[in-house]
Amino acid sequence: MPNRFSEQALRESQAFGVRAIPLLRPLGWLARGWRDLWHAPLVSLAQGAVMAAFGALLWWLAHERFWLLSGAFSGFLLVAPVLATGFYACSRELDRGGKPGWHTVREAWLPRDGRLVVFGVLLAFAGTGWVMCSASLVAGFTPAPVRTPRDFLVHVVLNDASPLFELWLALGAVLAAPVFASTVVAIPALLDQPQNRLGVYGAVLTSWRVVLEHPAPIALWAALLMLLTLVGMATALVGLVVILPWLGHASWHAYRDLVTRRHD
Repeated sequence: MPNRFSEQALRESQAFGVRAIPLLRPLGWLARGWRDLWHAPLVSLAQGAVMAAFGALLWWLAHERFWLLSGAFSGFLLVAPVLATGFYACSRELDRGGKPGWHTVREAWLPRDGRLVVFGVLLAFAGTGWVMCSASLVAGFTPAPVRTPRDFLVHVVLNDASPLFELWLALGAVLAAPVFASTVVAIPALLDQPQNRLGVYGAVLTSWRVVLEHPAPIALWAALLMLLTLVGMATALVGLVVILPWLGHASWHAYRDLVTRRHD
């Protein structure tokens, strides 16, 4: 059974090519994402506001448990690709010359097949696993309770007596790197391709092919995603209202730029 799935995923992935791109092409994705944001500002910013509000809710619920909150916010980066589905759909509609609206987002979130649901569940498991690992690590190995960002800075980041922060970063990287490699183009591809062309495993394999063929541009893209998301978080989450839609739209253009489709 596993061999059959592997062979099918390989066939599906090989039906798509990977375009060559220069190192700084991710800057172009940001430019096109910014353009899409302001071509559909209402629906884009409203989705960004909902996501930022969810982050604010997390902060309110766990504002005195920063040992948990630090993992939750970093875990957000793992599940963000599936949360951006509505932005992908809006950019696809703009590419087609249409005018995206709430109907575009609704149709994206209510797919006719379960591939996006399966991917979302897998990412949710990954995010939950990281939150639990992060919380256990911070709560179990700090010399004092970590209730505030200052506590995290003092007892984790600046704690010279312990390699806890380095271990926390390393553990996060070990989990985040394969998740990111699996999602670079996978979810936009699933949204864009019919079920009979591409399954979940085929999409993941295609995403890994993109990463392996373009490690430097994709590393730059990952750094840009992380940097801009951190900027949004540093503005008391207000900046995420604009930054999350911007990155979501840009991620669609990353997929369109990197992957050649059968009808291209």
